[in-house]
Amino acid sequence: MAIYAIWNNKGGVGKSYLTFQLAAEYARQHPQKKVLVVDMCPQANSSSMLLGGMENGEHQLTQIHTAQPRRTISGYIEDRIRSPYVTPRSGANYVTQVSRYNGRIPNNLYLVVGDEQLEIQSSRVTSATFPGPQDAWRIVHLWVRDLITDIFESWNDENACVFIDCNPSFSIYTELALTAAERLLIPFSADGSSKRAVKALLSLVYGVRRHQGDPQSDFYLESMRYRMSSPEIYMYIGNRLTQMNSSSASAFKTVVNEIGDEIWGVWQTLPQAFCIHPTGAPTPTSKKTFKSMFQYEVNDANTASVVSGSLGIPIASLTAGNKTIAGRTIMVNQSQLDKQVPNINNLVRNIE
Repeated sequence: MAIYAIWNNKGGVGKSYLTFQLAAEYARQHPQKKVLVVDMCPQANSSSMLLGGMENGEHQLTQIHTAQPRRTISGYIEDRIRSPYVTPRSGANYVTQVSRYNGRIPNNLYLVVGDEQLEIQSSRVTSATFPGPQDAWRIVHLWVRDLITDIFESWNDENACVFIDCNPSFSIYTELALTAAERLLIPFSADGSSKRAVKALLSLVYGVRRHQGDPQSDFYLESMRYRMSSPEIYMYIGNRLTQMNSSSASAFKTVVNEIGDEIWGVWQTLPQAFCIHPTGAPTPTSKKTFKSMFQYEVNDANTASVVSGSLGIPIASLTAGNKTIAGRTIMVNQSQLDKQVPNINNLVRNIE
């Protein structure tokens, strides 16, 4: 089992889109494995895409959110609020087989549906870390890991892979997601704010100070106190990068290299924060071999990317031609698919 969190401390870098594509493609490439997506983002965008996209997926979300019992991540969190320090072992009750709602998704892909009520619950989750036993902080921060354990036990510990879609804010539910994860995928866009967000991520999770004397996050300090492992950086991914002409490609490359240099600097001083890929490749000894292992780029397929998410059709299964979205006919060109499909295919081949 491998558990991946997809997170960056910035919105708009395509975390949910990437989660949708990675999980669907991983399930397609590994039909013998069960694949689980845990949607920890209150916007539930990855859930919407997996369940069928902008129209069908949103309809399915409404049906799931209004049903009783509430079989979503918030339903599970409510269980844990009622029993904060002793697991009710109820996690398996909150799993949805995605293909029941969206026939474009492989049968081996499962989802803990996202829910906007996470925002409402967050203060109650935080309050559970203060009273109670001495190690209340540790116990509460293992709630999502308990959820995943419950699900795996219900699957008789079959070979499986987990993707956790995180909210950009460093909120309590993001902390729970990162504590559950073993490995971290960091998507970024090619702009200066993404570089700042990556710096913030390295500080918040790994205690990397940007300036001497900077305070460290409570999450990092408490994780150290309780000797709880943080997810190891598995890959940083330039997501849906636009390359329309040589000048824009050069500009994007410059920013990508700046972000790469930032993470390379952390590798030199804190290599234990990284996960060496189990592909037989040797441990990187230079910036070139480091980049080869840890950096990846996904080109933007433009209209095809939008259609893929809007219809809940994984990009590798999307075909060229006219598609209907919200009553409008939109053309998907094969050249657009050719920009992104190989990127997603190859990226998943590098994920264990």
